[in-house]
Amino acid sequence: MRSPTPSRRGLLRFGAAAVPLVALGAVLPATARAATAAGTTDASTAGATTAGTATTAGATARLRMPAESDRHVRTFMAWPALSSIWQTQLSAVRDDIARVAYEISRYEPVVMVARPGQAADARYYCGAGAYYSITVVEIANDDLWIRDFGPTFVVAPGAVAGVDTNFNGWGKSGTPYYQRYTEDAAVAAALLAEYGVERVRAPFVGEGGALETDGQGTLLATVSSLVNPNRNPGMSQDQVERALKTGLGMDKVIWLAGLAGQDITDDHIDCLARFTAPGRVILDKPGPGTDRIWVQVYEQAKQVLRTATDAQGRPLTVIELPGPDRARIRGRGKDFLSSYTNFYVANGAVFVPQFGDAYADGLACTILQAEFPGRDVVQLDIDTIASGGGGIHCATQSQPAVPPVR
Repeated sequence: MRSPTPSRRGLLRFGAAAVPLVALGAVLPATARAATAAGTTDASTAGATTAGTATTAGATARLRMPAESDRHVRTFMAWPALSSIWQTQLSAVRDDIARVAYEISRYEPVVMVARPGQAADARYYCGAGAYYSITVVEIANDDLWIRDFGPTFVVAPGAVAGVDTNFNGWGKSGTPYYQRYTEDAAVAAALLAEYGVERVRAPFVGEGGALETDGQGTLLATVSSLVNPNRNPGMSQDQVERALKTGLGMDKVIWLAGLAGQDITDDHIDCLARFTAPGRVILDKPGPGTDRIWVQVYEQAKQVLRTATDAQGRPLTVIELPGPDRARIRGRGKDFLSSYTNFYVANGAVFVPQFGDAYADGLACTILQAEFPGRDVVQLDIDTIASGGGGIHCATQSQPAVPPVR
């Protein structure tokens, strides 16, 4: 995202009891091993764990962050909560979020996090409990960017766990970008308890939008958003890389430089480069009228990706996804995120914004349809979300289905 600016089942208390995910040889507790695709493990048994592996049918399998294109159980979203953040745009951004939730619910269940005092409004806006597969869960939050403050999931055959990435408001305390995030920082633990999924604490500070994987052990990330003293003070790039590999089950990290200090996220990877399949990467190409600094970010990323190999030793095929002409889009303002690369892959569909540049909107649809031939490409107006510096991917987080034990 680029921007300027107690559970129904008996929520557990975490905090000091949470232990970092550091021991890859440890065994995942029974709560995570038994978690099903429906998330039926009783939340009263869920807690923090140190596990990086899971025991399944007598064997040990490594927990790993899956590809977003793998099967989902549900999509998590969050209801925009505060007028102090969105000011006069609060009603409009809620319209955008309700639209996105409805469209996703046509393909998979949606769970909307909402502050208890706002849950009734969220249910009304979204049609929850009426015609659509949308459930509103009463958990206090501050903003809508659940990709960043919600749990990042890892799976193994017969097991799932949620990684809490220690959200700290993008490290923006004391800067002009600061916004309230205290309740957002507790959402990951609350959701995992609500759905009975084991919680693990990451050995790094970061956000889900900073992490992009092919599901086969390769991670894409920007140096600017993770090797940054506002998240991981005193840690070198090598140390952050080791923490990412440990915490997410990765074998290789491909680093793009990114750009620090020009947006609230310090240039998250999910607005720059995304896997569409193992060995295939979509690269955001800034459209006409984009500031030169972002063109330089794209050029550096292109150079790195065209010479990189993934964790399996395969070279990457790079597919450029051109952005719209900034003079032709409906949205305005320095922080308006006019990136098609911030798309979201759900069961049977890919959700991508449209900005009003008819040629660029159509080209983005064509490119993504070619990359995801078995899915519908659904284009949505999200101008108010984009005005806050984010997109559809920033506003969603998927819970993957538990892989079968073979």
